[in-house]
Amino acid sequence: MPGCYQDIYDHSITERDAFWAEAANALVWDKKWDQVIDLSTQPSAQWFGGGMVNTCFNALDRHVDAGRGDQNALIYDSPVTDTVAHYTYRELRDEVAHLAGAMQQRGVGKGDLVIIYMPMIPQAAMAMLACARIGAIHSVVFGGFAAHELATRINDAKPKLMLSASCGIEGSRVIAYKPLLDRAIDQATHKPDAVFVWQRPQAKADLTPGRDFDWHDICAKASPADCVSVAATDPLYVLYTSGTTGQPKGVVRDNGGHMVALNWSMKNIYGVSAGDVFWAASDVGWVVGHSYIVYGPLLAGCTTVLYEGKPVGTPDAGAYWRVISQHGVKALFTAPTAFRAIKRDDPNAELLKDYDLSCFEALYLAGERSDPDTLQWAERHLGVPVIDHWWQTETGWPMCANPRGIELLPIKYGSPTVAVCGWEVHAVDESGHELPRGKIGALVAKLPLPPGTLPTLWHNDARFVSSYLAEYPGYYATGDAGFIDEDGYIYVMSRTDDIINVAGHRLSTGAMEEVLSGHQDVAECAVIGVHDDLKGQVPLGFMVLKAGVNRPDSEIIAEVIAMVRDQIGPVAAFKQATIVERLPKTRSGKILRRTMRSIADGETYKTPATIDDPGILPEITDALRDIGYARDVAG
Repeated sequence: MPGCYQDIYDHSITERDAFWAEAANALVWDKKWDQVIDLSTQPSAQWFGGGMVNTCFNALDRHVDAGRGDQNALIYDSPVTDTVAHYTYRELRDEVAHLAGAMQQRGVGKGDLVIIYMPMIPQAAMAMLACARIGAIHSVVFGGFAAHELATRINDAKPKLMLSASCGIEGSRVIAYKPLLDRAIDQATHKPDAVFVWQRPQAKADLTPGRDFDWHDICAKASPADCVSVAATDPLYVLYTSGTTGQPKGVVRDNGGHMVALNWSMKNIYGVSAGDVFWAASDVGWVVGHSYIVYGPLLAGCTTVLYEGKPVGTPDAGAYWRVISQHGVKALFTAPTAFRAIKRDDPNAELLKDYDLSCFEALYLAGERSDPDTLQWAERHLGVPVIDHWWQTETGWPMCANPRGIELLPIKYGSPTVAVCGWEVHAVDESGHELPRGKIGALVAKLPLPPGTLPTLWHNDARFVSSYLAEYPGYYATGDAGFIDEDGYIYVMSRTDDIINVAGHRLSTGAMEEVLSGHQDVAECAVIGVHDDLKGQVPLGFMVLKAGVNRPDSEIIAEVIAMVRDQIGPVAAFKQATIVERLPKTRSGKILRRTMRSIADGETYKTPATIDDPGILPEITDALRDIGYARDVAG
């Protein structure tokens, strides 16, 4: 593949240390590293060992010192409270320094862990940065998370302090956080020393004397804290992966490698520089919020948008267009499910006509497979590159993307394009042997992983090895399946457990979903493999229709069955589908296919902790019973 990208990519692989040393030199180090990468450390290689650094300094103070303190660092846009607020780099630094000082006064210091249980308000970002400022480790847990799930994370993380707010707002619902927080602390065997609570006007929280403190009051009395230098290899945060059951799995992120990788990614992947407005429409409870609401944009000197709202319903399907237009957003990063929702409610993008999007240059999608129909719909109406890219909580930043900041490569629908610099991605068979181009297998990344990825799991090296390194020695197992084509484009088809075996044929449910999503009436869909006595497994489709569709379900189902037969072939054995009002998802938009499969096969299942609306599962159960599945389901 000719061009600028290939030369830079090759350099990142053949001259790895020089490549990342150059990227690291763009940031401020208290002490330079002794070596770029140490391959002798266990359980994984370490980046920038011997280096001393502070992530908060590089995200805030560095820009103020460079004379850009009056530039907007963060724009808070909350349609659910009808609020827009701006924080310059200087203002954000000062708020963070006072919060960090208040934390120090309560005994929090370098290496202590702090749990953050917050809604999408500026104080959530301030909390993360304040921890980084004083060398404390933060662990963000979704605001509104169930008390039991929060308690398991308290026991695993053992926080010295917890930071929360009186409530969160989901659409028109006000959700009180303090009762959930109190119940979680009651259930947990570990007890935090103190809790800071940000009081929101929508709901006041009762504070427990001696343990709980009013956030505003305690910060007002605190002296601002200076940045504390930490080792590049020290943890910055612990983030628990979505859908964990039983013992939580805490992904650890280091300071140095993380800082270098994210800063590099902003320009080279997302094509933005200091002063540009970048918006990741996610939540700080997800890795996307960590990497691309808070750290990435601020390290790069961008203005980041923190949005407390939905793609539809706050107030309508034009919400994203309004934010882009109002704040001059150059690049947006969101989940494909957000655009499916917009497309479902406003199929012809009529609301787009109300806004000037001349500032807008690119849309990035990740978190769920980007079906070509939704991607093409966005391309058609927005008139900008729509870039699917692939990464995970564990990796911290993209593994595959169209490197727009280096060179915009031709887009192939269904592919997140090519391996990002520093990443060597392969498709392998069950024995770990590399497969020929075009053959579906497990997608793996060659070790050592580039900077910014997980060095281990929180206090559990053995589980890190067994979960990610043991299955394919010499590689990181992504848990995703796919193939690489003749041009080096990578196709992520599904999770490895969503490759179904139909009468001995290995088939991707993702490929079938692409066909279903191409139907003119389908807004979004999911395909799962269900048990079949004869064939082992057969595919079963779920479809949500676009707004305004007024045709018999049976007609649409017959059409998609014919489309799968035509485009994939009879071998797919795709003969059943059902139409539902909505699909069960996590808060980040991932469709809960494994849970749906358990319901269909009549297996006992555990409602995932990160489900957006548990009330949807009975609807799915009823739909499955109507077509002869879910006979003995137990939730």
